[in-house]
Amino acid sequence: MPRAPTTLDPFNAVAEPKRRRVLELLADSEQGEMPVNDIVDSLRWPQPMVSKHLGVLREVGLVSVREDGRQRYYRINGEVLKPVYDWAKTFERFWSRQLDRIKQRAEAKAREQAEAKKHQQQKKENES
Repeated sequence: MPRAPTTLDPFNAVAEPKRRRVLELLADSEQGEMPVNDIVDSLRWPQPMVSKHLGVLREVGLVSVREDGRQRYYRINGEVLKPVYDWAKTFERFWSRQLDRIKQRAEAKAREQAEAKKHQQQKKENES
């Protein structure tokens, strides 16, 4: 079965890691939008590669473009990204459980290390 084109919907578009990186960069921008040249500089990718990914993101509506003279500014369209967020949120309970287990293991390990350190200090004191 052939792969679905990446331009069908936001889910397919964000399946590509490089496009997710572009979205992350735009999300982190202080002004809420970035000119293409800044995106190219920040990602250190060739300009045609950036343009290709921005084109796909624009085609599915995840980003919009504003032209100011010869410069193009891109920004995220949060409304189009929301269904992806809503879908991923259904799995949040699994992340919470996993994070709770990781936290418990880390705290137990920290207690063990603190006890071992305390034991070593007491041993040194007793040898002195």
